[in-house]
Amino acid sequence: MINRILKEEALRLAETFPVLILTGPRQSGKTTLCKMAFPNHQYVNLENPDVREKLLADPMGFLKKNDSGMILDEAQQVPILFSYIQVLVDENKTRRFVLSGSNNFTLMEQISQSLAGRAALLTLLPLSVAEVGAGMLSTELMFNGFYPAVWGDGRSPYDVYSNYYRTYVERDLRQLVNVRDLDLFRRFARLMASRVATEFNASRVGNELGIDVKTVQHWLGMLNTSYITFTLPPYYRNVGKRIVKAHKLYFYETGLACHLLGIESPHQLDTHPLRGMLFENMVVSEFCKRRFNQGKTPQLYYYRDNAQKEVDLIEESGFDRLCAYEIKSAQRYSTQFSAGINYFRKLYGESVEEGTVLYDGEETVSLQGAVCRNWRVEVEG
Repeated sequence: MINRILKEEALRLAETFPVLILTGPRQSGKTTLCKMAFPNHQYVNLENPDVREKLLADPMGFLKKNDSGMILDEAQQVPILFSYIQVLVDENKTRRFVLSGSNNFTLMEQISQSLAGRAALLTLLPLSVAEVGAGMLSTELMFNGFYPAVWGDGRSPYDVYSNYYRTYVERDLRQLVNVRDLDLFRRFARLMASRVATEFNASRVGNELGIDVKTVQHWLGMLNTSYITFTLPPYYRNVGKRIVKAHKLYFYETGLACHLLGIESPHQLDTHPLRGMLFENMVVSEFCKRRFNQGKTPQLYYYRDNAQKEVDLIEESGFDRLCAYEIKSAQRYSTQFSAGINYFRKLYGESVEEGTVLYDGEETVSLQGAVCRNWRVEVEG
């Protein structure tokens, strides 16, 4: 069983917050983490209709059954329980509840209504490189992805992601939005996979699929809510511009993106035209995992201006403290790799604390204005 980095943060927060809420994609290991971190808590699976029926018959009595703590899995299935938990923890601040769920929108809505100030929120993504170890080629990591079912259960990536999409993505889709044409949505999901690490343009996607912009935005919102995709805003000192400018699209899980693209082996990925984009996607996703595993929200951006000068990833730590990263899938470095970072440094000066080129080679070298090193060294740190 793989020990999750987030466990230590979960234990720390549970000491002072009566309610701990763990969100993240389905099958990312939330249940296993909850049981490992809180072995004395009673575990309740609210996906089970019989359990839900018992809870709804006597919510207060059900929640009082175990004074040592309770884990409520897929808590968004029974929204009414949040109000009862509020009453219980207000009456007795020693009570402890751990709620997990894969629908971020529903959970956040219930927290804001009933548990504000009483709950700590953590996000568990699939396994990180630091958790699985780095003894595998980058192409194999991209293809295998990082879901525990691949690493812990020894299942083939094709089987895992094929069933994951049909079982979870489409099921959640039916619960969140009214999609009448699942074949059209599959085309949309595949199109999203073909646009990883690029600026998202809803109008172009809509024209390509024959659907309106509102539908495109709604569907992408569903993928974001279900922890399938996420977007990075452009970096501007003017925060308002970050909201209105085009965002770059990424998948949390490159294994799922590879499946949607029809890639069936690491060898096929080696020569795929989107290999570089998928490599960038994997590295950016690892940055997200690192921040979430620290209990922090990712402050990640990209930079691109009208002259097409760009930097793949900007990480903001504190106000106006920036780290700039170029991400290259090449195994050999080039002095040109740091050009975008140097341009960005001229614009933002001393605010740029660090410039790093992350590539797939093993050698660490100093370039003009940046350090070039293997990407794993950075994301495992």
